[in-house]
Amino acid sequence: MEVLDVLQPSAPAGAVEVAGEGILGRIGSLETRIAETPSEIDAAQSVRYRVFVEEMQARLPEEAMSARRDFDRWDEIFDHLLVIDRKIEGETEDQIVGTYRLLRHEVALAHGGFYSDAEFQTADLVARHPETRFMELGRSCVLPEYRSKRTVELLWQGNWAYALKHDIGVMFGCASFHGTDPSAHAMALSFLHHNARATGDWAVAARPELAVDMNMMAAEEASGRRALTGLPPLIKGYLRLGAMVGEGAVIDQAFNTTDVLIVLPIASISDRYLNYYGADAGRFAS
Repeated sequence: MEVLDVLQPSAPAGAVEVAGEGILGRIGSLETRIAETPSEIDAAQSVRYRVFVEEMQARLPEEAMSARRDFDRWDEIFDHLLVIDRKIEGETEDQIVGTYRLLRHEVALAHGGFYSDAEFQTADLVARHPETRFMELGRSCVLPEYRSKRTVELLWQGNWAYALKHDIGVMFGCASFHGTDPSAHAMALSFLHHNARATGDWAVAARPELAVDMNMMAAEEASGRRALTGLPPLIKGYLRLGAMVGEGAVIDQAFNTTDVLIVLPIASISDRYLNYYGADAGRFAS
């Protein structure tokens, strides 16, 4: 899941509403905060293009490919979490090295739902928890040279601080395996099916017309270190926090990925991580 000058006319992010969150965390020369201007969002979209298209071989609509930006209509309503390296010379737009898109419950409902609805039956999940505020995470990416513990920690610091500020009860969103052949990830997908599947009130499934069965191997075969090493780092990180995974995967041909849905109730976050980041998100606060 990703990162981003003046938007192309077709890019909707120019209409973004500024969240005004301020600095959410800082480690050394790195800081994290919500994008405050259209030019910062555009710079994040440029980073997303570099990661998703140039590195991961995604195929975006023609206008996005021509602009060398990963953008869609959802950029207008998501907030854009940035990791910025102040050591880099230039303006803030030149210093963005990582990003996440964040969509709050009330904003999503005011605009017809969540991004993940296109692949998973998230509306059913949300409806079962009418007193809980959801937040969708997506388009996470970091430039290759910044894929380090510090950058990941700041992204999570930003997510956690933002969730606390907005009284979020559940974080969720798509996470991806590279490639569109699920059988290439049979052990890892089966491991998730047998060991991390969301059940009960948290159960959520892929849309029937898109669903790919994740149960490809028996539980005893899809276990141990080999299964864990087949999980993308982002998904492993979610599991360590206490996340669950929805039923069924979905193939995203445009992004060249096999997607699963991550569900992380705040109440399920491991005490180890709550203590590390601070119950008030104070660990890396400026």
